[in-house]
Amino acid sequence: MLHRKIYQLCCDAREICIFLRDQQRWIERARIIDIEGDLVTLRYETEEDDEICSWEEMVRLESIGAVTQKLASVSRGNVEPLMTEDCPDEERIHNPSTDSNPE
Repeated sequence: MLHRKIYQLCCDAREICIFLRDQQRWIERARIIDIEGDLVTLRYETEEDDEICSWEEMVRLESIGAVTQKLASVSRGNVEPLMTEDCPDEERIHNPSTDSNPE
């Protein structure tokens, strides 16, 4: 089951966080780029001091303990979210029960 889910994440090319049980560490913002047998190839970046390092790492499927993915994010800044009234009329989804029907 895990193998199928990891294959699906690989096909979707989504950014994930993955926990390696044998090393007791998380790899954040990784992409699964290949699966061959029980080897999973991950690509990710780390930021150390004043440089950004790119990594490609192969891990065994059995060492993967958990996989998470971000579904959505909202800025904590002082930004007002857009409301329905701010949306152009042609992009609005109208509720058929509130639309007046003359017939």
